[in-house]
Amino acid sequence: MRFFKRLKTSKSPWNRGKLTGQKPPFQLKHVWAIRTTLQINKRVRDLALFNLAIDSKLRGCDVVRLKIEDIAPHGYTIDRSTVRQRKTGRPVTFEITEQARQAVDDYSKKPDDYLFSGHTGGDSHLSTRQYSRLVSQWAEMIGLDASLFGTHSIRRTKATLIYRKTGNLRAVQLLLGHTKVESTVRYLGIEVDDAIAIAEQVDV
Repeated sequence: MRFFKRLKTSKSPWNRGKLTGQKPPFQLKHVWAIRTTLQINKRVRDLALFNLAIDSKLRGCDVVRLKIEDIAPHGYTIDRSTVRQRKTGRPVTFEITEQARQAVDDYSKKPDDYLFSGHTGGDSHLSTRQYSRLVSQWAEMIGLDASLFGTHSIRRTKATLIYRKTGNLRAVQLLLGHTKVESTVRYLGIEVDDAIAIAEQVDV
């Protein structure tokens, strides 16, 4: 009878040394700090990407696949856009604020191109991995721990601010394109946060 010795592999787990779990949203002061830093450093593409990602509240896979025709079908950036989500197949509409429109207009491209192209130009889009690396760079640029933030931090930022200001969970659900409100509750982590906020107001 032959015995085979199991070979040890040097491959380590993908998440070794990384913080996993839900990434927190950026705070409003972080958003403005990143915008200002990108403007000062004249990173026109990054500024357009950051502003549009904040406004759209799209998943990273949808942000990187945006085309000029989705945002500026007539040669100038519109104030609302509707795109179909890859994950759910459902359309979602989002606003494009003045500062985002200006940033996109400054970063002009051909109408049939991906808005944020990859290494090979307009016929390929920025990858989600490249987008994730940029988010880490933006966090580091303003002195944040990059390991704490990810692309979902961008998606979650404006949605969280809207909920905190209005308390309208249904509106946030629609803006995020969730099919169930329970998904929005879990995504924002609001039950835990609200419970802690209530607890902090009670002295024992």
